[in-house]
Amino acid sequence: MYLSLRMNVIPPDIQYCSLRGIMVYIQTMEKRIMTIVAEDSDEIGAMQIERLELGPFSTNAYIVTCQKTQNSVLVDAPAEADIIIDKLKNTTPKYIFLTHNHMDHIGALAQLRNELNVPLAAHAADAGNLMPPPEILLSDGDTVLVGNLKLTVLHTPGHTPGSLCFRVGRYLISGDTIFPGGPGKTGSPADFNQIVKSITSKIFILPDDTQIYPGHDDSTVLKKEKDEFAVFASRFYDSHLCGDVLWLST
Repeated sequence: MYLSLRMNVIPPDIQYCSLRGIMVYIQTMEKRIMTIVAEDSDEIGAMQIERLELGPFSTNAYIVTCQKTQNSVLVDAPAEADIIIDKLKNTTPKYIFLTHNHMDHIGALAQLRNELNVPLAAHAADAGNLMPPPEILLSDGDTVLVGNLKLTVLHTPGHTPGSLCFRVGRYLISGDTIFPGGPGKTGSPADFNQIVKSITSKIFILPDDTQIYPGHDDSTVLKKEKDEFAVFASRFYDSHLCGDVLWLST
């Protein structure tokens, strides 16, 4: 009911965004947050991860920087390209990675590709609406070097067929595959089953202290998500379940 009363303020591309993103839009509108969410000082793999909360749905973009070489990769391109470019100016961008192709994650992509002139990397299943096509097609298990950092690709379909997560060290940039408290939005029961399979077979096998940085909202810790999912999995749930799901309250 709350959402139906506010539908007149939601932009036309609402269908791409989860309920979480819609609520953030309603509550914060033009909120922008730039936060360093991780810094590791390992002698070889010193790194920094910066989160930029951008656009009408407060979508998270991430800049992962190798502190030894200052080479960087941008993960997702939601909006406000000038802000992203400004935050990249003291680094050497090498790639743009996409977690998936929904409009709230690619709103600034055209301008960024034009101005940064670096390869775009995405999964083939999400490349159809990207013009020009990505220069790099990523697959599950691929690794990409950014300076001294090694980013590992996880293909986690469900929210979209080509959804990707990126692991670097003990950090996982998860796009809209997993959030604090539940999975990303799904459009059908088959998609929900697929995203649960992706989460349990690709993400839950990672170390419990893995920090998860999603496409909206704040970070979470893998152990917490595994524990909450265990509660969900222990209960009966409708075989037609899909949409926005929370492990503890659905």
